[in-house]
Amino acid sequence: MRKIVLSVILITILVLSYCSNLFLINNPTNPTEVSNFNTGDIAWMLVASALVLLMTPGLGFFYGGMVGKKNVISTMLQSFMAMIIVTVIWVVIGFGLSFGPSIGGFIGNPLPNLFFQGVGTGTSWGLAPTIPFLLFALFQAKFAIITPAIVTGAFAERIRFWAYMLFMVLFILFVYTPLAHMTWHPKGILFNLGVLDFAGGTVVHMSAGWAALAGAMFLGKRKVPKANPARITYVLLGTGLLWFGWFGFNAGSAMGANGLAAQALGTTTVAAAAASMAWVFLDKIMGHKLSAMGACIGAVVGLVAITPAAGYVSIPHAITIGILSSIVSNIIVSKFPKGKIDDALDVFACHGVGGMVGMLLTGVFASGAVYPGLVAKGGAGQGLIFGETNLFIHQLTALIIVSVFAFSMSYILFYVVNKITPLRVTEEKEELGLDISQHGEFL
Repeated sequence: MRKIVLSVILITILVLSYCSNLFLINNPTNPTEVSNFNTGDIAWMLVASALVLLMTPGLGFFYGGMVGKKNVISTMLQSFMAMIIVTVIWVVIGFGLSFGPSIGGFIGNPLPNLFFQGVGTGTSWGLAPTIPFLLFALFQAKFAIITPAIVTGAFAERIRFWAYMLFMVLFILFVYTPLAHMTWHPKGILFNLGVLDFAGGTVVHMSAGWAALAGAMFLGKRKVPKANPARITYVLLGTGLLWFGWFGFNAGSAMGANGLAAQALGTTTVAAAAASMAWVFLDKIMGHKLSAMGACIGAVVGLVAITPAAGYVSIPHAITIGILSSIVSNIIVSKFPKGKIDDALDVFACHGVGGMVGMLLTGVFASGAVYPGLVAKGGAGQGLIFGETNLFIHQLTALIIVSVFAFSMSYILFYVVNKITPLRVTEEKEELGLDISQHGEFL
């Protein structure tokens, strides 16, 4: 069955490549917009793209340090393979599905941009006019890469590697790209509803969180008792890389070297710090020791929660978002029904819940003083704290739509993958450890 699946994927890529060549011959792409590029913006976005890519190996260290020693390599490799597989999928068809001509506001038409045709250096994306279209597409690729990698923490230590890679491809095509189009494309339904998602609260974190919950439910509990974390030092290193890369994630979403980027960098900094502080203080209040794991998880929750709000809220409000999201996620982690649902690394409680809290609080704290476009003609409006309700209602609506879509579609994809090739390793291989049983390697 595995050989059949690989053959189908290879044949599909070859056919798409041939069709793409025909399309290029018969329909040459002529730049419709020659932009006034800004070299400072280009330089910053090149750096930001590299920073966001660094987040994925950072996530690999973050997750790898949390699992048992027999599963470190496999867990980290899941993140690295996302960089490899998703990059190819993005260039072939993913970018077109996300940012191609809109089909009903739900998905893009991939044909004009198959294999990045028409995605060059002489034109630009309408909402990022000062950088080349190619640079915008590559920046967005890094967001697509990290999203399925986030999901892996939920089913750590028990998934077959080939099945994971098949799920990753399907997740990008059927979950990530529709959400990216609906949220960030000018003709997307959530975009036109006035939903605010500065850098991926819905598209990245909520989608990954709900997919993680679906995966944990579908695969069931681990048969082998949970082992002690293999390397707390890996968790610390991973957190540092994530925090560092997140500046590209959020500040880069300003699409230029400008004041908005500086604002996003500031809100990202303080939200992460406040969330980490709140997490360890709450642990102390609840009678736990101040742990490195707690400090790291708290910082990541703050980074997740500020992501949708980064360019729309003030610095003091970013601190509030960090503290509130940390408290909520900490409580969810402690109260999550682990006896029934084995979300191994608390992906839903941290990324899913953190993303939802961030989305709602964007609807509370978004300020026209920070982002004047909110109060301009046709703007989304300000948050609840400023006496306006429309934005909060739109954020809540998006939260419900994205939650239902991401969870249900992800669960269906797990079911489909399991029919093609079993998702779970056998109990014997789980006991042996995925490093040996899946890769023939060990620490």
